[in-house]
Amino acid sequence: MKKLFTLIISCITLTVVFSQNNPVKVKSADEAKAKMNQATKVATPVTATGGANTTPIPTNSVPKAAPAPLPKTPAPVAAENPNAAEFKFNEESHDFGTVPEGPEVKYDFEFTNIGKEPLVLQNVRASCGCTTPVWSKEPIMPGQKSKITAVYHTQGRPGNFSKTITVTSNAKGGDKLLYIKGVVEKAPSTVAPEKAPNLINEIQEHKN
Repeated sequence: MKKLFTLIISCITLTVVFSQNNPVKVKSADEAKAKMNQATKVATPVTATGGANTTPIPTNSVPKAAPAPLPKTPAPVAAENPNAAEFKFNEESHDFGTVPEGPEVKYDFEFTNIGKEPLVLQNVRASCGCTTPVWSKEPIMPGQKSKITAVYHTQGRPGNFSKTITVTSNAKGGDKLLYIKGVVEKAPSTVAPEKAPNLINEIQEHKN
C-alpha cells in the first residue's frame, strides 16, 4: 500500500513538471519561427507586382559616390623682413622739358637707405636702349645716400619721350620704377657753305 501511494505521488509530480515546462518550450519554438519568418521577409526583396524577387542583387552593382575633393590649402606667404633695406628717393620722376637734339641729358635720382640692413642694387635696367642707367655696385649702408643716374641719348630722337627705369634690389616692396620724360627739339639742317672765289682764276680770265 505504501508503495502504491508513493507511485501515485511520483506520477502527479511528473505531470505538474511537464505541464509547467511544455508551454515554455512551445513559446520558445513559436518565437524562433517568428524570427525566422521576419528574417526571410527582410532578405527577400519584393517586386513592384507584389511577388518576391528571386534574383539576388549583387552587392558590387551599386555605384559608389566619388569622394568630395579636399579644399586646397593656400601656400604660406613669407613674412617680410622688418629690418630689410628700404629706399627713400628725393624724386621718382623727372621732366627734362625741351632739350636740343644731339647732346646727352642726365639726371641723378638720389636716395637714402632708411632700412636697418645694407641695400644692394642687383640690377638697374631701362625700358629701351636710348636710356643708359648708371648706379653704384657697392652695398649702401643704413642711413647712407647714393644715386642712380639716368642718361638719355637725344641724337636722332626728336619729339616727345617717356621712359622707365626698373631698379631690382633687396629692398622692401620689390622692384622700384623711376620715370623720365621730355621733348627733343629737332636740330636745324646744315647747309653747305658756298665755294669761295678763286683769285688766280679771276686774274687769268681778265688777261684773256
